[in-house]
Amino acid sequence: AVHRTFLDETNPATIAKRILEPEMRRAALILAAPDHPLVSAALRKLEAESIPTVQIVTQISLTKSSYVGIDNYAAGRMAGLLMAKMQRRPGKVIAICHSQIYRVHRDRVRGFFDYLNEEGRDFEPVAALFGFDDGDRNAEQLHEALKRWPDLAGLYNAGGANTALNKVLRKHGRGRDIFFVGHELTERSTKALREGTMDVVLDQAPEAQARRAIDLVLAALNLHDLPVENPPIRFITFTAENL
Repeated sequence: AVHRTFLDETNPATIAKRILEPEMRRAALILAAPDHPLVSAALRKLEAESIPTVQIVTQISLTKSSYVGIDNYAAGRMAGLLMAKMQRRPGKVIAICHSQIYRVHRDRVRGFFDYLNEEGRDFEPVAALFGFDDGDRNAEQLHEALKRWPDLAGLYNAGGANTALNKVLRKHGRGRDIFFVGHELTERSTKALREGTMDVVLDQAPEAQARRAIDLVLAALNLHDLPVENPPIRFITFTAENL
């Protein structure tokens, strides 16, 4: 059986304790957790005990367990490429993400800015803003950015809470001028693509990640003898034309 546990991401001590002291017997661990020294130390201890461990979505520093997920740096570069090629109006661009506690977001933002600094001659990356995947905070950050930079041309949301950003763009007088790239195809992001407030959605294929993680664990436990290859999961690029 697979048991799921949700913990407060702002409490790394609790996460580390649960990694080392599970509430039930376990044969393996699949986790997505913030990149914090306490969490890293706990996971390294678990790895040393040879308990099969798979990290999904994001990676924790200094650990060596298998990672299942997309190449997030490449996803960020793709966001930059599409913005540079598809946004006809030059100007400043910003990125919004949860914070620096997840490597997934650090890698995406780094890839986005790297591409624009290398190839996006008409675009100036000016800020990486933290919204903690909270709708109200994301909306506030975008409102302030629109005030501060009248020539804002692009927005890349490397994290969650797309809906709040779409709401701001839908109501703002310059909202339709902003090229918006975000992540994860949901009912709401699909609607935003069709309405035109979002231009591109990069989906990390979570179902494929879940299947791969389970397959790796089963193989590590010798519960099947089929080889499991683990290249990066391919992310999927969506626009209004291929929904």
